[in-house]
Amino acid sequence: MSDKELLDSFVNRYQSLKNEIGKVIVGQDKAVDSLLLSIFTGGHCLLVGVPGLAKTLMVNTLSRALGLSFSRIQFTPDLMPSDITGSEILDENRRFQFVKGPVFANIVLADEINRTPPKTQAALLEAMQEKSVTVSGKTYPLSAPFFVLATQNPIEQEGTYPLPEAQLDRFMLNIRMDYPSFQEEVDIVKGTTTNYTPQVEVILSADDILRYQEVIRRIPVPDNVCQYAVRLSASTRPLPADAADSKSPVALLATKYLSWGAGPRASQYLVMGAKTHAAMQGKYSPDIEDVQAVAEEVLRHRIVRNYYAEAEGVATEDIIRQLLSMNE
Repeated sequence: MSDKELLDSFVNRYQSLKNEIGKVIVGQDKAVDSLLLSIFTGGHCLLVGVPGLAKTLMVNTLSRALGLSFSRIQFTPDLMPSDITGSEILDENRRFQFVKGPVFANIVLADEINRTPPKTQAALLEAMQEKSVTVSGKTYPLSAPFFVLATQNPIEQEGTYPLPEAQLDRFMLNIRMDYPSFQEEVDIVKGTTTNYTPQVEVILSADDILRYQEVIRRIPVPDNVCQYAVRLSASTRPLPADAADSKSPVALLATKYLSWGAGPRASQYLVMGAKTHAAMQGKYSPDIEDVQAVAEEVLRHRIVRNYYAEAEGVATEDIIRQLLSMNE
C-alpha cells in the first residue's frame, strides 16, 4: 500500500475511532482529538483538569478502542519507583526473577503524577524517554507502542510535588480539560444513571498504530512551515538587552512576560504535531495553520511566566496567542 493510500485510510479509521470513543465520552472533542494526535505522533500527554471530567474513563475507553493493554498507576506520596517499574524477587528455586510493574503496558495512565516525590516521578519519566526499564543492571524494553498519559489536578496544590520544567518538556502536549456544556452534562447524567453499558469495539491494532506513525513521519514538510515552527519557538525566548533583535515587538513581549522559553524539542513537536493534524484533516502535507492548531498545547508547559505576567494576570495562553498573531 502506498503512503497516499495509507493516509487516505487513516482519515476513515480516525473518524471511526472518534465515533467509537463518542459512545462513552460525551463532549470533550478537543481533548479526544489531542489525545489521538499525540498517540499517532508517538508522544506523551499531560491532562490537566478538575476531578470528575472523565479523564480516566477517556483514557481507558481509548485503550479499548485501540486494542491496547492499559494500566493505571495512582500516584501517592508513598509510591516507590519499584511500584512502577517492577522488582526482582526470589522464586521457589532461590533464583531472582523480575516481576514486571504496571509500566509494562501500551498505555499507562499516571493519575495525579504531581502527588508523588521526584524520585518516583523520575522512574516513570526515564521509561518515557528511553522506552525501557533498567533494574539491577539489566534493561527490559517496553511494549510498542508505548504512551504515558499523566493527569494533574490544578486546584489541590497542598502536598504535591510539581514536575520541574525539564521533566514537563518530555510531554508532547499539555491538554486542558474544561467543564462540559449544559446539554452535554445533561446527556452525561442520562447516560450514566441507567444500567446500560456501551460496548466499545476495537478499531485499530498495535500494528496499525505503528504503521500510521511511520507514514506520518514520512509526510514531507515545506521549508516555510518548518521555519515558521522554529521561529515560533524562538519567539518565546527572552533576549538579552544587547541582542540584535531585542527591540522587536516579539522580543519585547517575551522579555516582558517570560523568564524562560521553549527549547528545540518544542520545534520538533510543532512540526510532528502539524504533520499528524494535517493527516487527520485528509491533507498530504502540513501548512502553517496546522502548526498554529497545535501550538498552544505544545508550548503551554514549556514557557515560564515571570512575576510581571503573574502580577498583571496575563495567562500563558494569552502570551502564546499574541506570539501567534505576531508571527503570522
